[in-house]
Amino acid sequence: MDPLNVVDVETSDLTSSASGDAAWAGGFFAYGGKDADASTVITFSIPPGKRLGRHTDTAEETQFIRGGSGELLRDSGSQPIKEGDVVVLAIGEFHDLLNTGEKDLEVIGFFAGPEVQQHWSDEVWEPGDLTVTGSPNS
Repeated sequence: MDPLNVVDVETSDLTSSASGDAAWAGGFFAYGGKDADASTVITFSIPPGKRLGRHTDTAEETQFIRGGSGELLRDSGSQPIKEGDVVVLAIGEFHDLLNTGEKDLEVIGFFAGPEVQQHWSDEVWEPGDLTVTGSPNS
């Protein structure tokens, strides 16, 4: 694929109707059939005081924290994260991100598969009452 800057990725805003603190905006750089054959790449941001939402992914995810700070929330406990950190999350591992900083928590996620779905444990995303989200080809 040709270079694509993060500011040029088309994003959508998601707000959970199930809780008052889950909200994020995200969009895909590439996925199977669109500029990639065997991987998926997403950018997303979480506003201050908000969280991503507890979920699992159908592909291993490597997250690069490109800006902001917060907490990585896993069933095994929470860990602080900040700009420059990298985290690898196993398939099926429940996780969440909480923005504890004063600016957006900005992440690029690299999935080890040409398509991915996120299965949300509690959140319901609007519009559409979605409990599963994912790459456009999923």
